[in-house]
Amino acid sequence: MTEIQLYNTASRRKDAFAPIDPDNVRMYVCGPTVYDRAHIGNARPVVVFDTLFRLLRHVHGEGHVTYVRNFTDVDDKINAKSAATGRPIRDITDETIQWYLDDMGALGALEPTEMPRCTDYIGEMVAMSERLIDKGFAYAAEGHVLFDVSSDPNYGSLSHRSLDEMMEGARVEVAPYKRGAMDFVLWKPSSEDEPGWDSPWGRGRPGWHIECSAMAEALLGETFDIHGGGIDLSFPHHENERAQSCCAHGTDRMAQVWMHNGFLMVEGEKMSKSLGNFFTVRDLLDQGYPGEVIRFVLLSTHYRKPMDWTAKAAEEAEKTLRKWRALTDGVAPGDADPEAVAALADDLNTPRAIAALHALAGRGDAAALAASAALLGFLGDGMGDWAAAPAAEADVSARIEALLAERLAARKAKDFARADAIRDAFAAAGVIVKDTAQGAEWELAPGFDAGRLEQLG
Repeated sequence: MTEIQLYNTASRRKDAFAPIDPDNVRMYVCGPTVYDRAHIGNARPVVVFDTLFRLLRHVHGEGHVTYVRNFTDVDDKINAKSAATGRPIRDITDETIQWYLDDMGALGALEPTEMPRCTDYIGEMVAMSERLIDKGFAYAAEGHVLFDVSSDPNYGSLSHRSLDEMMEGARVEVAPYKRGAMDFVLWKPSSEDEPGWDSPWGRGRPGWHIECSAMAEALLGETFDIHGGGIDLSFPHHENERAQSCCAHGTDRMAQVWMHNGFLMVEGEKMSKSLGNFFTVRDLLDQGYPGEVIRFVLLSTHYRKPMDWTAKAAEEAEKTLRKWRALTDGVAPGDADPEAVAALADDLNTPRAIAALHALAGRGDAAALAASAALLGFLGDGMGDWAAAPAAEADVSARIEALLAERLAARKAKDFARADAIRDAFAAAGVIVKDTAQGAEWELAPGFDAGRLEQLG
């Protein structure tokens, strides 16, 4: 079995991944708060952890991986949108969830095994809050329940911060009912016009962090294998999740491995509405960027590094995917390339895996290319409509790829006369070929003449 190595935020090192139960590898990834369209930054963790989901299924078997990604459907931003629009909260969340599923599906993301809504697990959140109070890790005050950060000697172990550092950098609510400034809310009271549920502390609603802890416990158990999300969630959200879950269960860890993807920029700048470079996934799709191309760009940078969305990167991704689709058209997938699998198993090294796909294309190994691309979510049957070229254009691409494969074979056989004839035919027709370490790349020059290729016997 392929050994997977993953970088763990908690330990700050890359280790061999050993699932608690190899027959049920369990992963939880924090999902969206459903009040508006997902922006391109929200899409990065979806695509990253979808790729990890595919790798885990490839290594452990499709029926042996449980992937949970939640929907946060109780939140002050949702309440504010409901108040501003006069629409019922459920209408807003139902609509936004469907938008999200449609947009992420357009990026080739598989649906997780479970997609819980927070509002379906209120009872579990109340029960966990009661357990934390009973164990002395939380306290009730003025209709609130708060986690006592000072009661957890391991608080800060995930984000590697001391309490003093957290106090300096955090925006914390100063409230008279808090024992400590860093104490965070597990439960809070609701007014008459806010959503609320009955509890031992009065009518109210859960805090943000307790939601994921309760859903993860219900669907994956007290301790599971992988917890993922964007680097912005490492503190305070994941730190607080870890604290309340471990204290409630009496365990030394919530997840074996914590994984976080880096930030996303746009054309070298931080994405923001004030800079006019803020856009949703739907914006990009409506502008004509195919979902498969967006996915390619998101995976072209290693997940732990900051990545830059650029129009040039999208243009190059489209060219590559067109060539790969032309090469694999009508070809049954074979076995995945060991180098592509090894790259993904090395802490999800997608740039290296993409380089392996380029090499397969350069060798003309269409069957292995089709199988290996599927591990990254590329070349699927349901995502290729954008690449459907006119028959003549598809024939030209197929002819060029076939001649490149023939040229490579001729060189290996030391048939230099044939290799040179193919080279000369490309030059005469207007096909610009560049040989790289990953294989041959080509593009058509102005005035391309397909007939010159057909004259080659």
